[in-house]
Amino acid sequence: MKKALFLGAGMVAKPIIDYLLKTGNIFVTSATRTVSKAQHILQNRLNTQAVPLLVDNDSDLEKVIKPADIVISLLPYTYHVKTAKICLRYGIPLVTTSYVSPQMKELDNAARLKNIIFLNEIGLDPGIDHMSAMRIIHNVEKRGGKITSFRSYCGGIPAPDSNNNPWGYKFSWSPRGVLMAGRNNARYLQDGKIIEIEGKDLFRNNWSRKIGGMDLETYPNRDSMPYIDLYGIKDTRTMFRGTLRYPGWCRTMLKVSQLGMLKENEIAGVKGHTYREIFKQILGIDQKTDPIDFISRTAGIDK
Repeated sequence: MKKALFLGAGMVAKPIIDYLLKTGNIFVTSATRTVSKAQHILQNRLNTQAVPLLVDNDSDLEKVIKPADIVISLLPYTYHVKTAKICLRYGIPLVTTSYVSPQMKELDNAARLKNIIFLNEIGLDPGIDHMSAMRIIHNVEKRGGKITSFRSYCGGIPAPDSNNNPWGYKFSWSPRGVLMAGRNNARYLQDGKIIEIEGKDLFRNNWSRKIGGMDLETYPNRDSMPYIDLYGIKDTRTMFRGTLRYPGWCRTMLKVSQLGMLKENEIAGVKGHTYREIFKQILGIDQKTDPIDFISRTAGIDK
């Protein structure tokens, strides 16, 4: 019986665990910081186990990886390279849904020499969007055509009848990951010209799009340029990959960014303070100032 190790038990883990268990010939181990989450997904099913894991502990991480036949890492992307190096040591294939970082790419030759696969970018975005893109591109090429302009739009948003909160968004993956993505620089090709956008200006660059009868907005998704070669469309003069959201997302996230809420710097002296007090500290205002009034004035938002 093959052994599959899942690192992390977040919201995207359950569907693939359910899928693998239906084969009846795979033992699934879910290793995560919060064991109760893994237990909730596994539900005491046959050929499963939930084990505690703090991924910062390299010894414990190696211990759970070593017996596996395949590792599916659903951890934050910052842990993938460390995980990959352990997999490389023991000749174990690795699957992630994250973008290929330069550090991950550096492991390519070593993985090839060991004849193991490190399969990245295999979620929704990136992942399914790549496969649908290649289906279209190959179809055009089979009919003798060539791609001169390529635009791709993708995003996980609530169904219209469930779009019932002020954000117009619901988390289907790591909330921290969603926020960190809002700090990314972006780059794309438009009519032969490379457009570069700094992370601080990401949400200023958005456009309306009507897709499937829905009014949506799109903004650039990271660096589109490498996909010209990866997709094999070297004649294209436009290459744009965009993220889709409901209208208002970009305006709101721009204000969140401007208020300093996307920073990762550690905040000292928070012990014993309320969230409201800590929030004031992030905003850089004194404790007598009402944060709602401050945000209304500085961000130009009605109370």
